[in-house]
Amino acid sequence: MWEEIGKAFCLMLVFEGIIPFLYPQRWRKLVSSLALVNDSQLRMMGLLSMLLGAGLLYLIH
Repeated sequence: MWEEIGKAFCLMLVFEGIIPFLYPQRWRKLVSSLALVNDSQLRMMGLLSMLLGAGLLYLIH
């Protein structure tokens, strides 16, 4: 199980690094605009992201 978690973490790092690598200026603008979003909206985006990820994982598995 720990091996799969490690692999998933590594893949997450690869996917999260693609956009900053390809479009650093756009990424910087996106991150600075996220600083203006209030906490409840960020929490909702995080919740939706987690639910989508869990749902996709359930469908794949």
